Amino acid sequence: MIQDIGHHILKNSYDPQRRPDDNSLIVMFSDKGMLVKAREEESGSRKILPRLSEFPVKDYKLTFLFGMDDDSLFLMEDGAGEEDIPAGYEFLSVRNIRKLPDVSKKSILEAFTAKQLYTWYKNNRYCGRCGNLTDRSNTERAMVCPSCGNIIYPRVVPAVIVAVLDKENDKILLTKYRGREISYFALVAGFTEIGETLEQTVAREVMEETGLRVKNITYYKSQPWGVADDILAGFYCEVDGDRTIKMDSEELSVADWYSREDVILQPDDLSLTNEMMSNFRNGKV
Repeated sequence: MIQDIGHHILKNSYDPQRRPDDNSLIVMFSDKGMLVKAREEESGSRKILPRLSEFPVKDYKLTFLFGMDDDSLFLMEDGAGEEDIPAGYEFLSVRNIRKLPDVSKKSILEAFTAKQLYTWYKNNRYCGRCGNLTDRSNTERAMVCPSCGNIIYPRVVPAVIVAVLDKENDKILLTKYRGREISYFALVAGFTEIGETLEQTVAREVMEETGLRVKNITYYKSQPWGVADDILAGFYCEVDGDRTIKMDSEELSVADWYSREDVILQPDDLSLTNEMMSNFRNGKV
């Protein structure tokens, strides 16, 4: 999965005193997406983020995001234009970055996590309580309103991924989302509502999307998914009673039972969804 980066270490502690140097990795966004080296070069795992040394000038506004191994990643916010983009780089959506060949899980995790922090900074330039401009905290990763004192921290959105099993017929419930440009097989998923436990979210989402009742809800594993600000919690469960699917056609284009040999996996191994489907296909559950 995306977080399985081997010996690499994500260092997500905020350090407001960290200063960039020429080797710092630069995260830059536009309306087109994230700045990356998207073209093929040499074989092997591709470096996709530019270093500060590759930019023509160095007096940009940079905010420290996080570290990865010995690298420091900084967000470039203001003062850079099209003329400042280093040669060989272009803007791609984070979802399309995932599709690039020869890009390591480490690079994908960097991109997804950077996207989450960029979105948080962008969406909290103004105080949601009084409407005034916010300032950066000098001590922690937070936005502070100088007018009313409101402190805004990054939020992580809880969501569930649900594999519903029909043990009597040895099948799994697979879905496809409606309106996706490229639609892979997936599992029931949804966000946790106020006042719910994760297990209650599982039962509600399955009922809303497929009309099925479930039992024996069992936690499997979690996954960060920064492109959508999520922390995903994976659950297996069993259909309880009637197996007739009543699909929510506004949310889904497909919802059906599939045997192990009929499960078509996603084209990469980044997602919790794909690992849970693979576990069923390969007889691990």
